Amino acid sequence: MENARLLKAIIETAIDGIITIDNRGIIESLNPAALKLFGYDQEEVIGRNINMLMPEPDQTNHDNYIGRYQHTGEKRIIGKGREVKGLKKDGSTFPFRLAVSEVQYENRIIYTGFIHDLSKEKEAEERLREYAAKLEGQVEERTLSLKKTVQALSDAKEEVSLSLEKEKELNQMKSRFVSMASHEFRTPLSSVQLSSTLIEKYAQPFENENITKHVGKIKNAVGNLTTILNDFLSLERLEAGKVEPTFSAFDLVKLSEEVTEEMQMIAKQDQHIIYQHTGLESIVTLDLNLIKNCMINLISNSIKYSGENTFIEFNTEVNDEQIIVMVKDNGIGIPEADQVHLFQPFFRANNTGNIPGTGLGLNIVGRYASLMKGTLHFESTINKETTFKLSFNK
Repeated sequence: MENARLLKAIIETAIDGIITIDNRGIIESLNPAALKLFGYDQEEVIGRNINMLMPEPDQTNHDNYIGRYQHTGEKRIIGKGREVKGLKKDGSTFPFRLAVSEVQYENRIIYTGFIHDLSKEKEAEERLREYAAKLEGQVEERTLSLKKTVQALSDAKEEVSLSLEKEKELNQMKSRFVSMASHEFRTPLSSVQLSSTLIEKYAQPFENENITKHVGKIKNAVGNLTTILNDFLSLERLEAGKVEPTFSAFDLVKLSEEVTEEMQMIAKQDQHIIYQHTGLESIVTLDLNLIKNCMINLISNSIKYSGENTFIEFNTEVNDEQIIVMVKDNGIGIPEADQVHLFQPFFRANNTGNIPGTGLGLNIVGRYASLMKGTLHFESTINKETTFKLSFNK
């Protein structure tokens, strides 16, 4: 008796709806949650066919489902854990997940249906899809605008190079443009990046591949735009003589481990960055921000120009004479004919294809190294490997 009262209490307080029917599809009981979902009182549904709670075509076909199940044993017709629609008293429909169990009770068979309402989940999925689509449209619009602006800047630079007398005026215009770009593009790009990260987080419970795909496209587009903007800002500051190294002592190994962790997050699928330090010392005196920028730029190139399922070697060394930072990949390599031009601004090797880039990164790394009294060397074999090495005298 006590067990019966406990069972009744559990059923009546259950969050999900519970309905029992006989072998003819006649409703025998509904718990309060089920009545609330469908909008009926008990006396309106008890003794009636369960198909009254189904929209067409399930309403018409339900008796056939039961008959086929009883005569053929096709349990899939009843279905367990499948998504269906319910028909409310007011004529509206709603999605729910249905699980059905067959119960032998007092020498007869009854069927118990467990109903989990999916309305809120479906609404949330739709809102996320709409928001992702809106963000993607905004990013595409800003991408086009920025590309046009960058192209206009490149055209202006080429024209001014023909006249030394107008170079000063061009630099002033460029400085104003870069300042404007920094203000006008950084803030909205940061907002888009943050929003896409939040969407990815909130969408995780739904495991929706479309949302993940579009959020990934948004984040990649924002990352490419941010890289372009950062390259132009860095070049402008270098050419304007605004970059002065600030030397300080710091732990090179700690910095390198942080950079490795940060860059691993943007690596391609099954692309692994392997960091190793050589030497008993790790404290060095360099400009921390400049050397970090060099590391990130070199590793980013290795990520871009290497395929999936590859390793990127990232090594540091501190010996009695030098501080060395080395990045090696097994990517597309640099054609021998292009190697002589590699550090020129805006130059890109002819085998880069559609891989995004500005052609400024290595020029910036070389100039940063020079500001810290260091050198940048490289070795490359086409379609095999490329190694970049930064060296600083102690």
